[in-house]
Amino acid sequence: MPQTMVTSVPPGGVHDTDVVIIGAGPVGLFAVFELGLLGIKARIIDILDHPGGQCIELYPEKPILDIPAIKSISGADLTKQLLVQIEPFGAEFHLNEMATEVHKTESGKWRVTTDMGTTINCAAICIAAGGGSFQPKKPPIPGVDDYEGQSVFYAVRKREMFEGKDIIIAGGGDSALDWTLNLQPIAKKLTLIHRRQDFRAAPDSVEKMHALVDAGKIEFHIAQIKGLKGENGQIEAVTSETKDGEMVDYPCDTLLAFYGLTMKLGPIADFGLNLTENRVEVDTEKFETSEPGIFCVGDMAWYPGKLKLILSGFHESALMSHGAFHYVFPDKKLKFQHTTSAKGLQEQVSGE
Repeated sequence: MPQTMVTSVPPGGVHDTDVVIIGAGPVGLFAVFELGLLGIKARIIDILDHPGGQCIELYPEKPILDIPAIKSISGADLTKQLLVQIEPFGAEFHLNEMATEVHKTESGKWRVTTDMGTTINCAAICIAAGGGSFQPKKPPIPGVDDYEGQSVFYAVRKREMFEGKDIIIAGGGDSALDWTLNLQPIAKKLTLIHRRQDFRAAPDSVEKMHALVDAGKIEFHIAQIKGLKGENGQIEAVTSETKDGEMVDYPCDTLLAFYGLTMKLGPIADFGLNLTENRVEVDTEKFETSEPGIFCVGDMAWYPGKLKLILSGFHESALMSHGAFHYVFPDKKLKFQHTTSAKGLQEQVSGE
């Protein structure tokens, strides 16, 4: 995950902005920059608990070779540099939230609602959701549906929900290790279960986890969860098969299962936009969708000849911002400026 800290706005409440960007991947982040150059304020919604999108989730350490003027850069470093670049524009982030509904108000503006009860009013919307929403992979555990949302969770939306809980975390990736480290101080008891000794997480996180085990602050078991015990949605224990083939019950009142993520179109499919091959149709002048005032850039956008490249998304964001300008400032004339010669833009970008 990127080291640049981003403060997420607490869920809930009603907010106002110029443009809502759905998706905090590289293209969504660069859209903040292009909008900012035109004096347009933005808020970003993303279902993940950190910016970066696919770059962070799928290839944080793999080299990206087609960013102009940069020979090679990792997904994590690209995300970090984009966050630094957009810092002067003060974008607000709504992380760990999914945009579930959009509708037009009587005033002609858009209202975006999230699954966490957040409402944002805006003049325009930019969908930059990559291949879609990241959705957790459900574990192949019989009867897990009966416990979901009450004692079995696939993400941590509110850390305080898990204070004083007897928690089992299942998984071996960054999410499992990160939340093991973050929840240990507030949990009554915490146990990490993974099917093997090796982890897919950052080495530093693995080292810190083992230090907590050695200090007796958490338990770690090599096993696979095979079943759940409990009644009325409340888990009491997980039944796991150890590496020796023994079936063992580990008591708990909360299970956090981090089995990876999958990409789905999600609620965007219900926004009433024209779709082609599960992607959003746009024009190539403004990257506007079939619904005036809603734009789409990046991998989610479809048009003839579309290439799913980050650099294509950067280009699309520039044109999108010019299209959004007329919804944000309907009475203003857009004056195109080059950052190389416009002193005002240079001061704005530098934060001076």
